[in-house]
Amino acid sequence: MKKILIVDDEPNIVMSLEYAFKKNDFEVFIARDGSEALEILKNNIPDIVLLDIMMPNVDGYQTLKHIKDSKSLEATKVVFLTAKNKASDIEKGLKLGADKYLVKPFSIKKIVSEILELMA
Repeated sequence: MKKILIVDDEPNIVMSLEYAFKKNDFEVFIARDGSEALEILKNNIPDIVLLDIMMPNVDGYQTLKHIKDSKSLEATKVVFLTAKNKASDIEKGLKLGADKYLVKPFSIKKIVSEILELMA
C-alpha cells in the first residue's frame, strides 16, 4: 500500500486530503506541524510527504531539510502544498529539494492526480 504523510496545520485541509487519499488506497499519516512530522518519520517511511511551509514550531523548509538529510528517507518524495505562491518561494522550495510545488487554494482532484503521477 502506498503511504503518504500529510503535514498541515489547517484541520479542514488535512481532513479533505486524508479522505481523498484513503479513497485512493493510500495509508495516510497526519502531522499538524513539522515537529510532529519528524516524530512520525522516525518510525514510518512514507512514499510521499505533502508538506505545508508556514506552520508553528518547525516549518516546511526545516522539515524538508531534515528529510533530505536522512538516509532512510532518500526515496521519499516531498511535495510542498502552500499558500506561498511567489516565484521566489517556488524557486526556493524546488532548490531545497522538493519534488513538486503546489499552491493553495487547490483542487483535491488535481492534488491526487499530481501525487499519483509523481509516484508512477
